[in-house]
Amino acid sequence: MPKTIDNTFERRANHLLRLIRLCGGCVPLHRLQFQFSDSVIQTLLDKELVQVQNTGQGFLLEIAEDF
Repeated sequence: MPKTIDNTFERRANHLLRLIRLCGGCVPLHRLQFQFSDSVIQTLLDKELVQVQNTGQGFLLEIAEDF
């Protein structure tokens, strides 16, 4: 049973990554906090697939340049 939980979690992380790509490579972080859990966002940050940018008016979650 834990395997399905991990698959669901990975699917959510992949969905978030696709969403960011479809939105032009960056999305305001406050938009994502209601759709995705903090742990899904943190997983992508830990894998260095995305990065957070402080714009001075808010935070953007964007695709990492290396990726």
